[in-house]
This record gives sequence, C-alpha cells and structure tokens, in this order.
Amino acid sequence: MTELISSDNNMKTRSMPLLPLANLVVFPHTILPLFVSRDETISAAERAYKSKSRQLFAVLCKSRDMADGFCKEDMFETGVVCRIIQLYNQAGSDIKVLLEGMYRAKLVSVSGKGSSLTAQVEPLSEVEGNSAAADVTKESIRQALLDIEGLDQNFMPEVIKNLHAVRDGAAMADSVMMRIPAKPRDKQQVLEMLDISARLEAVYVHLKTAISNAQLEKIIKKRTQDQMEKNQRDYYLTEKLRVINKELGRECDPQEELDKLEKALKEKELPDAARERGLAEIKKLRSMTPMAPEYTILRTYIDWILALPWNKMAAADIDLAKAKAILDNNHYGIEKPKERILEYLAVQKLSHGIRGPILCLVGPPGVGKTSLAKSVAEATGREYLRLSLGGVRDEAEIRGHRRTYVGALPGKIIQSLKRVKTGNPLFCLDEIDKLTNSERGDPAAALLEVLDPEQNKSFMDHYMDLDYDLSKVFFITTANSLDSIPAPLLDRMEVIRLHSYLETEKFHIARQFLLPKQIEENSIKESNLRVSDETLKCVLREYTSEAGVRSLERRIAKLCRTAAVRMLERNDLDWQFDVTPKDLPEVFGAPTSRHDTMEKKPAVGVCTGLAWTAMGGEILFVETGIMAGTGQVSTTGKLGDVMQESCKAALSYVRAHAAEFGLAPDFHKKADIHVHVPDGATPKDGPSAGITIATAITSALLNIPVRNDVAMTGEISLRGRVLPIGGLREKLLAARRAGIMKVIVPEDNRRDLIDIPKEVTEGMELVFVSEVSEVLPLALDADKEAIFPGSSATPLYKELKADAAKAGKSPARKRTAASRSHKQDASEEEQQ
Repeated sequence: MTELISSDNNMKTRSMPLLPLANLVVFPHTILPLFVSRDETISAAERAYKSKSRQLFAVLCKSRDMADGFCKEDMFETGVVCRIIQLYNQAGSDIKVLLEGMYRAKLVSVSGKGSSLTAQVEPLSEVEGNSAAADVTKESIRQALLDIEGLDQNFMPEVIKNLHAVRDGAAMADSVMMRIPAKPRDKQQVLEMLDISARLEAVYVHLKTAISNAQLEKIIKKRTQDQMEKNQRDYYLTEKLRVINKELGRECDPQEELDKLEKALKEKELPDAARERGLAEIKKLRSMTPMAPEYTILRTYIDWILALPWNKMAAADIDLAKAKAILDNNHYGIEKPKERILEYLAVQKLSHGIRGPILCLVGPPGVGKTSLAKSVAEATGREYLRLSLGGVRDEAEIRGHRRTYVGALPGKIIQSLKRVKTGNPLFCLDEIDKLTNSERGDPAAALLEVLDPEQNKSFMDHYMDLDYDLSKVFFITTANSLDSIPAPLLDRMEVIRLHSYLETEKFHIARQFLLPKQIEENSIKESNLRVSDETLKCVLREYTSEAGVRSLERRIAKLCRTAAVRMLERNDLDWQFDVTPKDLPEVFGAPTSRHDTMEKKPAVGVCTGLAWTAMGGEILFVETGIMAGTGQVSTTGKLGDVMQESCKAALSYVRAHAAEFGLAPDFHKKADIHVHVPDGATPKDGPSAGITIATAITSALLNIPVRNDVAMTGEISLRGRVLPIGGLREKLLAARRAGIMKVIVPEDNRRDLIDIPKEVTEGMELVFVSEVSEVLPLALDADKEAIFPGSSATPLYKELKADAAKAGKSPARKRTAASRSHKQDASEEEQQ
C-alpha cells in the first residue's frame, strides 16, 4: 500500500482558529457556504480571514448543547483544515463564510477561552489501500450517481456531471459523501477513514441507502397524491350515486340507513345521555362520505350503543327450595358456602333486587368454585357469564380503549354484556387473584369501580364514554389465594372459603357424580365398568394428591377408556371390567402419592406433628439428635423463617425449665442439638409445630421415647403457652388417615370443632391443652415424675443479685453512700 501525505507538506503541529460545528461535517476537496451566528464561531472565522493563510480547523461537536463553552473532550478528534475563500456580513450580527476543505487533521489540544479558541492540529496521512478495489468502487459510484439523479435535490444533473469528471478516489469519496443526506455521526465515521479504498466502499453503501430512501419517498408521495385524487373522485361518484339511487328508489342509500339507525335510537329504551350521543354521531355521519375512515368508526360506535342491554332485564324468580335442590344436586358437601349463598338469595328475594356485597369464592384448585357460580346462575334464573382474569395486565381489558386508537373496542365487561343481551346476568370473574399490573396500568384498580355496589351504577367504559349501570349484575369472583388481591379490592367483596374436600367427600363425589359423568362421556354403559368401594378409595389414596377432584376425575376417565379398549379388543360390547386394587398398577402404573403413617413403635427424639397443605393435611415427623459438642443448634429440612423461630422458642423454653427436667443449668454448652424434619426437598413453614419441636427436644435430652400413637399441633410461646393454629380440619383428617386417633390440640381451637364434620372426629380422642407442661406427660412414654424429677429453679435475676452482693456493694449503693456524704459536707459548710 502507498502512503499519501496531505497537501500540506509540513507535518508539524500547527495552531489556527477553532470552528466547532454542531451538526455539520466538512470534507476535504469540497466548497460549501456556512452561516455563522455564535460569537465564538464568528470570532474564529474573522480571525482566520484576517490571517495570512486564512485557515481554520472545522470539527464536529459530540453534543449540540454548547452553552457551557468548549473543551477538547466535547469534540471529535478528526476534523478538516479549511481555507476561507470569502466572508460576507449578513443582516444583524451573522456572517456567511465560503469554506474550502483542504485536508484532514487531528485535534491535539484546545487553548483559549470564549471567542479566542485556538486549536493545535496535526495533519493526517492517507493510505491508498487496494487500488484495484478502489477503481471498481469508483465506477460503481458513478453508476449509482446516475440512479439518484433527479431523486435528491443535492444531486442535480450539473452536480452529477462534475462528480463524474473527478478522477481522484479521495476527492470523489469526499465530494459525494458531502452531498449525501446522512446523519452527522455517520459522516464523521467516513471522515475518520484514512484508507481511501475503504472510504470509497463506505461512501458507496451510504449512496445506495440514499437512493433507496429517495425512491421510497417518491413512491409515498405518488401514493398520497393518488389517494387524494381517489377520495375526491369517490366523493363525487358517491354523491352522484346517492342522487341516482334516490331517484330509482333503491335501498342501498347510505342516508336511508342512517335514518333507520336514528329511528332505532329513538325507539329503543335507552338512557337520555346514550340516546343524545347516538343522535349526535348520526348527525356527523350525514355530513361525511361513507368512504371516509372515520365513517366506519362512528357507525361501529352507534352499533355498540344499540346492541347493549341498557334497561333490558331478565325475569329472575328466586325459589329457595329450588335453589337449594340445584346446589345439592350439583355439589356434594361444602355446606357452609351453600348456606351463605342461600342467605344471599333470600335477602335478594325480599328486597326485590341485589343487596349486599360482592361474593368471592376462595379455595384450592378443583374444589368447585366456578361450577358453584354456574349453579347459582341456574338457581336464580340468570344468564351465566364467565370472564377469566388470569394473566390480564392491561387496564384497557376492563375499561376498554379510547376511540382515538385504531381498532379500539370496549372492555371485557361491556363486550360480555352485549353477548348475553340482558342487563342482570350472573357475572363470574374467574381467577381474580391472577391479575398483574404492568406499564399499561393496573387492572385490579379498574375493578374497584366494577365491584363496588355504591359506584358501579355509573361505570364508565373508555370506548363507550357513557355511564353504564352495573348495579343489577350479580358478581361472583373466584380465587385460589387472597394474598395477591389488593386490600382495597378485597374490602369490596365478602369472602366465602371453600376448603379442600375430605376423603369421604371425594369418595361420594366420585361415586355419585364423576363416575356416571365419565361413563357417559366415554360412551360406555354402566354395566361395562364396575369399581368397588375399596378400589375407589385406593385410587384416592395412592393415585391422587389434591385438594379438589380434577386429578381424581382424570383417573376415573382413564379407567373408562381402559374398559372401552378392552371391550373392543374382545369384540364384546357387554363385557364388564371389574376393577380391583390389583388392577390399578397395570392401568395407572406405580402409585404416585405417598402418605406417611404412624411410627411402628415409640422412639426417642421423634415426635409426630400435623401440617396443613394446599392439598389437604399431612403428618410430619420432627427428629431431634443430641451430640457432644459446644452448644451449637442446627435445623435442617428446608424450614422457613417462622418454623426456625419456633425451634428457637422451643429450645429457649427447655433451657428455662432445665431444673424441672433435672438437667444441668449449662447443659446447652456441652451438647449440640440438631432438629430435622424429613422430606427435605419440600419447603415447610409456619408456627404450628412449636409444641412438636419442644416435645422432640425434651425427649432427646431426657432419653424418654415419644408415644407413636399421639400427634399434636400448636404454637409455643416463651412462657410455655400453647397458642391456637389454623387448618384443624385438614390436620385431623391427616391424623385419621395415618391411623393416629389421639391428637393434642390447643385449648383455643375447641371452638373450631363446630365447623368440623363429625365423621372426621368420630372415634378420635382430642386432648385440649393450654401449657406445654400438659403436653409432655401426654406425649412422652413415661410417668410425670420421670419427666419432671427436679424442682423449680431459682430465678436467674436472684442469682445475679446474689453474685453482685458477694462481690461487694453494688454500684447503686456506692453512689447512694457517696451522695449522702456529699450532702452532709455541704450542710456542715452551710452551718459554718
């Protein structure tokens, strides 16, 4: 490659006035006029013009904001040394400068301030690069210049002619790039290229881009002009056609259609505001052509006004006996929720309208929340609507889009009311706890107005822009958890909890509902499938683990499909599949659910607790190990923060009562205690295992086994009190399933027995306790004297006081004596 030196043979650093440019890049081999208005740039131009060489350094600034002055870091390093050919004074203080770009230079430093900025620059050498590639590129640029001729005002025919005459590659690249409408930073990148061959290639790419943009702009202008001409033509022909249709009496007259819409608005029972809005929109339609884009938008809006059931109500006759029969036939168990719904319907019947809060059915998946809402609609004679809110994160899904947006529609509330054609349906807002907010708004906040009986009389949808009365709609919402529902929204709803089904309830549901349903859906006869009670219970216990019955229904469907396959294989439509527990592994595979059972014999440091889960209840074992050590306490089993705090509280209780247990006061310093809850991959948390942990630790320290036929639940306090817990129903069911019939329960939970079915507690011995001291004799396999061999210890504060007395007078007594002596001396001085 050949190195080319710039036209100035002096390669030493030179000083000259600095001309910073905001959005313009000057290239060598070009002449351009420049209007200068800033004081700094005017001064630089005038100083350069008065100098002998008339040269200045023009460089692009990195930022357009140059109010705080200039420094080297604010400018690009590469610029162009220019010569001022002519300087003209303009009106006011502005000047016009005719610049000629001479050669590239590097900005070394900047000196001076204000209007006396001076640049120290060093000329840059250019590299010729690949001369063969440069020649090819130059020819390509000449061809491209012919394509852009006439498309861009910077490339007029005379300019193209002059550019074609340029033979030097560097001069051609700089001259063409100067005229291309590119961004200043893109031009700066080309300016910084010292390799002439590479610079030509970059200029060719920018030139092709400019050609494409110019051609596209030409197409857009032509389309716009054609569209304007077409609209004028369509308007003329439409008006002419309207007159012809009117003379011929044809029905396709747009004005006649508007007359029908106007008549429908006047005849339909609408609120006055809705009727006036509709008539105003029709008035606008009469003054515009049907081909106008806004015509369709206004026409659609009027159709929405006419389609909504503003004052049309369905006859809802409530018969409590019929409603109770429907609820009982469709849903087994869940007596409390059904009772509350009947109360709600009774009040509605007496008040001849809806009174009271919005209902929110909360419970685990599969317990029948959505189907219960559908049964209520059947019981009240209302049309049923369901809207799933899972994953909704746009406020417009509830309130609609404003009509200014393309493709705008009303929100889901208004759209659903259009489908049912009545203004008082039962509206089920499913999965309300799955709402999420985003940058598009919070849909939960939009529901505050929908679900407030005091506000939804005038619900405002953004698309309709009219008040709509939702007070006659019966809203029922469903959720799996209340944790993610905002407090203001939760305050507007009355919560009805649906607990997980008991095993007995699941058995009856499977026998009475699911099995007949799946037999019918799988097109087999009742005689083709026989499932014994023992087999059904085996399916429940070994192949399902859920709060509801969805998985159970899938298992029963699998049995029906297996019966259908075997029946067709035997070519006997009357064949019966008698399912036994032994057949289940062949149909379902290995059991998928495992429930712990009680220990075979009492063990030291192993205590049986009870836990609540979303799938119901489970028993859990708390294991405690004692080892010689230095007093370290460790907990394992993926325990949550609350459960770890329960471990600390239980250990503190044991240490505080060490004397009563016959333990040395410093026993905790000589042994390490390890508390572990098996099934370590499953997270566990909650305070209800407090007395279980305390019992396990005491058992390990005293080496007394814990009875294996006793389970317990209860929170522990530092004072040894047993505090109430939740989920007692599910926990007792777990104990019964594990074969444990004696359960220790907090005394404050005695009142919860009224809500627990008798079939759960039948045959069980429930022992209610208030103190941990009552728990240990019931749980440990030893006499009370063996558990509490010692006496109550001397309170610690008395021991501390006794130690202080042995060491001498306490600081407080010393201060009192000193104070007394000081007062006596002061009194003697006063007397003297």
